[in-house]
Amino acid sequence: MIPLRLKIETDAIEPYVVRLRSFEGISGESHHTGALDAALESASAETAEFSGATGNLRLFGVDPSEVNGDVLFVVPSRGTAHRLIRANSRHNTLLVTERCDQLCLMCSQPPKKQHIDMFPFFETALLLSQKNSIIGISGGEPTLFKSELFDFFNRAMSRRLDIDFHVLTNAQHFDRADLAILRRLDLTRILWGIPVYSSDRDIHDSIVAKPGAYDQVRKSLSLLCEAGAKIELRTVLMKPNAPGLLDLAKFVTTALPFVDSWAIMQLENIGYARQNWDTLFFDSSTGFDIVGKALDFAISRGINTTLYNFPLCTVPTDYRAFAPSTISDWKRAYVADCADCSLRNECGGFFEWHPKVHGYERFGVA
Repeated sequence: MIPLRLKIETDAIEPYVVRLRSFEGISGESHHTGALDAALESASAETAEFSGATGNLRLFGVDPSEVNGDVLFVVPSRGTAHRLIRANSRHNTLLVTERCDQLCLMCSQPPKKQHIDMFPFFETALLLSQKNSIIGISGGEPTLFKSELFDFFNRAMSRRLDIDFHVLTNAQHFDRADLAILRRLDLTRILWGIPVYSSDRDIHDSIVAKPGAYDQVRKSLSLLCEAGAKIELRTVLMKPNAPGLLDLAKFVTTALPFVDSWAIMQLENIGYARQNWDTLFFDSSTGFDIVGKALDFAISRGINTTLYNFPLCTVPTDYRAFAPSTISDWKRAYVADCADCSLRNECGGFFEWHPKVHGYERFGVA
């Protein structure tokens, strides 16, 4: 697994953002060192020494070529640096907060009470990021800090016209007052990823453990549509909602035809999903007819529908084109049986933390 947190030493006292320059080639970028850059001074098998206007920085246990162009958030008091933006990755996501107002049964990032405002650091990081990047915004629930988020977008998007955003939100906090604010943003550059788990409000609300969530998400979807926003629906496939997946497809095509895409997602074994795994994990390798019927219906009605986090060998041949490699590179893994698979280069594999006994009955079967 690619480490996102690095052990460091620095002569700085306060937290800061810095971009590393080991001058080993960053695609599309100049080798010019700016005020927020730190250049490689020396390296050994154990450490890499960088220096710049922000001070001296020593990294442990990482090859400098692997962090060339990366944007770090350095926390001197903890002796750590977080890789906010990795120069060679398509999967860069900024964690706005760990607070959330839902307790989803399968939440991969269980909420916490504390919150630290990182928006100023994130804004600096974006200014240092690669050209034409797509940056994820996630939580917790980012819109718990809605005004700060909108201000962040206004500033960042005006300073970096080449950057787009993918925001993951439960859509529980939009209201009519946001309409004018949203319309002032360049909404062609923001994709809002919003979960809808069932067309049955009781099932949806029970999955997110919040009464009234279904009704609110429908109102928010309508408001975002009115604003002209791009919307990606996201549905995690589980035992509680799998039987109703075709009904959800019918709902999406009739009530939400304005969405840009619909992602049907396999379960990630981390956070709350790990403790609820036996009651949640749905073996789509043997129950794919449920998925296939929903996929066929949605696509036949013009909804751009894809399968996320499905190992290709668990998907029938005719449907594999709808199952791209979607697991982020830093948390992607393969099991021993994948070693000689001819599909490995196209397959997203597993999450690093998926159980050793993977749970798919039809695994490795073409």
